[in-house]
Amino acid sequence: MALIPQTSSYVAGKWIDSGDAFAVENPADESRVTDVVSAPAAEFERAIVAARQSFDSGVWADLVPRERARILNVFLDAIVATRAELADTIIAEAGLPRFFTEGIQVDGSITLGRETLDLYLALPEEDFNPVPVNQLVAGGAKLSVRRYEPVGVVSAITPYNAAIIMGIQKIIPALAAGNSVVLRPSPLTPISSLVFGAAAEAAGLPPGVLSVLIESGAAGAELMTTHPAVDLVSFTGSTAVGKAILAQAASTVKHVALELGGKSAQIYLPDAVDAAARGGAAVVAATAGQACVAATRMFVPADRKAEVVAAVSATYQHLKVGDPAVAGTMIGPVISAGQRERCERFVALAQEHGATVATGGRRPEGLERGYYFEPTVLDLPDNTNPAAQEEIFGPVLGIIGYTDVDEAVRMANDSIYGLSGQVYGADVAAATAVARRIRAGAVNVNANGGLNAYAPSGGYKQSGLGRERGPDGIRAFQEIKNLTVGSLG
Repeated sequence: MALIPQTSSYVAGKWIDSGDAFAVENPADESRVTDVVSAPAAEFERAIVAARQSFDSGVWADLVPRERARILNVFLDAIVATRAELADTIIAEAGLPRFFTEGIQVDGSITLGRETLDLYLALPEEDFNPVPVNQLVAGGAKLSVRRYEPVGVVSAITPYNAAIIMGIQKIIPALAAGNSVVLRPSPLTPISSLVFGAAAEAAGLPPGVLSVLIESGAAGAELMTTHPAVDLVSFTGSTAVGKAILAQAASTVKHVALELGGKSAQIYLPDAVDAAARGGAAVVAATAGQACVAATRMFVPADRKAEVVAAVSATYQHLKVGDPAVAGTMIGPVISAGQRERCERFVALAQEHGATVATGGRRPEGLERGYYFEPTVLDLPDNTNPAAQEEIFGPVLGIIGYTDVDEAVRMANDSIYGLSGQVYGADVAAATAVARRIRAGAVNVNANGGLNAYAPSGGYKQSGLGRERGPDGIRAFQEIKNLTVGSLG
């Protein structure tokens, strides 16, 4: 297994080696992947100041959009050139199965990046050549013009479960729009994100336009959310941390874009119950349930609940759990011992509140090392159960019965979260009507979603603020300016 060679931060166009080393752990076998260097707070300060200087100088922001897009395609080419090493790095540090890592985390991310650039260049002409809003404005003005301009300096903070996807999802639209970016990945999976520094170097991005810093703690991340030179914080992670970032950003009234937790629902209408086993498998396969959009609450007609519980449980028992580097593995480990303990704790708590474990619920036999947890089906008595209300972030699915569609919708919306959802029905029109009633940022009908550069995603309620991907995801990194031009005559 060959890893990408970078092990230290990329700051203002140079690789640095100052700071203390810390080990990155492989969650599949608890071994040391490699040692990396934790950037001290002073390097975060230097990266932010360099980003401010590069933006204010116009060295990147003043390039014509097509030139920025051309350079960013070279940036993506440089990542493609590392495909094998990058995939091995992701598998080693995040424990994601090979089929998912290569197909989605790497190839899917590159496609997302290229399509985002295409989308940016396809925005209305006024984005690049401002046009008049109107010609005659009250007060004697002759012209009023709307302009879209970059926000400025962007702090991008990404999670452990999808470092490359989320990195691309933030870096490409932010840089395309003319911003300068400071990226800080999760300390649990920092290595793979260093590929962005290498790509910036290969593409010839001006110093300060993109810095990538890794750290073992959170001092640098806090500087990124409080520093007066930062204009926008884009964060993907837990709701608890998102709330802290909102508070940290408040003193300087920064723009804040947050994609936070979820407890997404999947509703099976009576004519689609036979699809539940396949839909249930999608929750735990590939990411071991460690996805904010994972639909971990399944609602089915109460009179067929026992049938669905049995079918989903049978499917789970045939999903291969094990070494993510081995072909055929469908479920790897969760990220850490603490995350596995969280899964165990919530299974026990669910049982205390009346749930039954239909399958799973413990550490799998034969896997003595690594943070594995069996794919688990909980037969939940109702939607008030802790396993139906809290984001567990592991391979745990709760199945709940409903008496009619109105009750299913009510329970689906009875959550502090609203990130995504799914509705399944043979009658597509009826299923779509139900989907419109779900209070979530992205609801899929007869599908479980996926990467789409053209479709925005984001949360209602405590699942976040703003949108990523799609035109709205680009607009998140822009300001709107109105220029009103009058006459001295």
